[in-house]
Amino acid sequence: MGIISDTPSVSTATKWFGFVAAVWIQAISGNNYTFSNYSDALKSLMHLTQLQLNNLSVAKDVGKAFGLLAGLASDRLPTWAILLIGSFEGLIGYGVQWLVVGQYIQPLPYWQMCVFLCMGGNSTTWMNTAVLVTCIRNFRRNRGPVSGILKGYVGLSTAIFTNLCSALVADDPAFFLLTLALIPFIVCLTGVFFLREVPVAKTTTAAEDSEESKYFGICNAVAVVLAVYLLAYGFVPNANTLVSRVFVAVLLVLLASPLGIPVYAYFKGRNSGRDGGDVEGQRVREPLLQNGEKESETTVTDALVAETEVVVIKGQPAIGEEHTIMEVMKSLDFWILFVSFLCGVGTGLAVMNNMGQIGLALGYTDVSLFVSLTSIWGFFGRIVSGSVSEHFIK
Repeated sequence: MGIISDTPSVSTATKWFGFVAAVWIQAISGNNYTFSNYSDALKSLMHLTQLQLNNLSVAKDVGKAFGLLAGLASDRLPTWAILLIGSFEGLIGYGVQWLVVGQYIQPLPYWQMCVFLCMGGNSTTWMNTAVLVTCIRNFRRNRGPVSGILKGYVGLSTAIFTNLCSALVADDPAFFLLTLALIPFIVCLTGVFFLREVPVAKTTTAAEDSEESKYFGICNAVAVVLAVYLLAYGFVPNANTLVSRVFVAVLLVLLASPLGIPVYAYFKGRNSGRDGGDVEGQRVREPLLQNGEKESETTVTDALVAETEVVVIKGQPAIGEEHTIMEVMKSLDFWILFVSFLCGVGTGLAVMNNMGQIGLALGYTDVSLFVSLTSIWGFFGRIVSGSVSEHFIK
C-alpha cells in the first residue's frame, strides 16, 4: 500500500475524546455525596425520625457496596453497555425521589424508598467502573494522573451540582433531584459515542510520552482552576440573577475546555502524517520477502510467540497489569487496599450524609456552602494523591 493512513492521529484523538467524555461523566457522577442537600425535605415529607433518615442514607451507601457487580460486568460487557446500565438505574432511582420530594406522587413506603436510594447509589458504581477501567487501559503509562484527575472530578461533582442549582434555583430540593436524575443520564448517553478502549501502541517515543504528560498537566491545571472558581463563587454574598447566569456560563466553558486537547491532537497528528506521507506515497513498494521466505519467517515467529506465551502465563501479573478475580484475591496489595477502605472511607460518608442535619442544628438554614466546601477540598486531596503517586509508586 503506497499511502500512509492517518490512523495513529485518529487513534490518539479517539483516546483523548474518550478521556474528555470520562471527565464529564465523573463531573456528574458524585451524586452519592449530595444527600445533605435534600435530606431535610425527605425527613419532613415522610415524617421520619433522625434514625430513619440515617438508615435511608445507609441504604444509599449500600448501593455502592454492590459495585462488585459492575466490576464483574466490565470483563464481559462493552463500555457503552455499562454506561447505559448506570444511567438508566440513576434515572429511575433519583427520578422517583424527585417525584416524592416534588409532591407529584404520595410518599412511598419506607422500604421502597430505601430500594430507590440504593439504586441511585449503585448507579454511580457502573459509571465509575466504565470510566476508570477504560481510561486506565487506554493510558497505561499514566495511571496515577488518570485516576487522580478522574476521581478528583468525582469530588468536584458535588460542588458543581450544588453551586449550579443554587445559581439557577436557590434552595429547591425537588429541582436538585431532577438534575441528579437527568444530567447524568444525558451525559452518559453522550459518552457512549466517545468512551471506548483504543489499542495501545506497543512502543512509543520519548516525545509522545512527554506530550501525553503535558496534556495531563493541562487537565490538572483546568481542574484546579475549576475548583478555585467554585470555591470563590461559594463566598459571593447574595448573588443576583446576572451574576448567577455569568457563573453558569463560565462554569460550562471550564467544563468544556478539555475538549481542546483531542482536537489539537487530531490536527497535529494529521498534519505530521501528511508531511511524512508525501515522500512515501511516491514509492513503489515491492514485497520484501518471497513466498518461501515468508513461510519460514512465519514458522520462526510462531515458535517465538509460543515460547513467549508460556513464559507470560507462568508469571504473576505486576501492579498495573490486568488481573483476574482469583489473581487479585491472592495479592497482598488488594487486601491492604480493602482493609484501608473498610476502616477509613465510612467516616467521610457519615459526615457528608449528616451535613444537612449538622448545619440545621447549628442554626444554618442553607448548608449548600458546607457541602460544596467539603467537595472542593476532597477534590484537592484526590488530585494531589494521584499525581504524587507517580513519583513514589512505579
